[in-house]
Amino acid sequence: MMDFLSMDILGHHLSGWLAFFGVGIGLLGTARIMRSFLAKRFKRQDRHRGDNLFELAASLIERLSLPLMAILSIFVGSRFLDLSAKTEQWLSAIAVIAVIIQAARWGNALVEFWLNRYLLKQASAEGEGMTKTSLRAVGFVCRLVIIAVAVLLALDNIPGVEITALVASLGIGGIAVAIAVQNVLADLFASLSIVLDKPFAIDDFIIVDNHMGSVEYIGLKTTRLRSLSGEQLIFSNSDLLKSRIRNYKRMAERRVAFSIGVVYQTTHDKLGKIPDIIRQIIELQESVRFDRAHFQGFGESALNFEIVYYVLSPDYGVYMDIQQAINLAIYERFEQQKIAFAYPTRTLQVQTIDGRNQNGVLSDPRSGARSE
Repeated sequence: MMDFLSMDILGHHLSGWLAFFGVGIGLLGTARIMRSFLAKRFKRQDRHRGDNLFELAASLIERLSLPLMAILSIFVGSRFLDLSAKTEQWLSAIAVIAVIIQAARWGNALVEFWLNRYLLKQASAEGEGMTKTSLRAVGFVCRLVIIAVAVLLALDNIPGVEITALVASLGIGGIAVAIAVQNVLADLFASLSIVLDKPFAIDDFIIVDNHMGSVEYIGLKTTRLRSLSGEQLIFSNSDLLKSRIRNYKRMAERRVAFSIGVVYQTTHDKLGKIPDIIRQIIELQESVRFDRAHFQGFGESALNFEIVYYVLSPDYGVYMDIQQAINLAIYERFEQQKIAFAYPTRTLQVQTIDGRNQNGVLSDPRSGARSE
């Protein structure tokens, strides 16, 4: 029996070949069975718990490549053969490259899982959420980094290949490309910043400098608003982030300040009642918090009152409905109390040819004195 196992086949003992095939086939078969068993088990666990972590684990196990597992099985089985140093060096390199490729596949699965989960989170929190185009750009950049790192690591493990000069040339070439397309890259990274930092989202109403509108599209290079007058406003992403942006959809409440004026003929008693009248009117409205109402001062042709209140909703339509109801109620109460609103007026003093005004008073234009 020992003589039979010591039989030389292609320069190796039969026992070595048997161990090579036994270990290799055994590892490959075990890996296939375990992959199928664990993937099904994790999927069942995911249906029970619903936290997506078991779904991620099942996805990673399903991404375990059978050809790559076969390469690793061959490498482990080759330990039982008496191979030359050069052959062992190449087998080790191939096994390491297989591990790198498998790691890249898992990295791609992690990126895909993160993007899908982020999209679902955004959709549940903000309706349509951020634009899918920008998220695909994030995924593309992540995958590109994973592939680049995997290729460099694989080349570094190939015997006789030096990647130092390659990395240096890629760095110089990358700098040249970056300088040539710096404006495009600035807009691209600004788009990624918008996606991740979320200063605004689709359907938000924003004001950028003197321009305003609802966000209609967030792309890789530009963001587009639909203005109140109907035209589309297009901003480059880099210029947009350099501007001061006011996002009205993110308001928790809206502060409203307005003023009214009454005529000077209004009595002292009625002037004292006006702040209380306005307070009662505002407090009767829904989704409103009254702040103050004061007799502000004396104008050229009016006694001015300043009123401040808060609308507990960022919706502009809600604010306008409340303000309209307040205005109508103030008009009605002032009409009942016979309080007149002021409007710009001028009193003219008319003088006759002999210098007397309409009251018969003679004015001396040189000294400002009057005489009867």
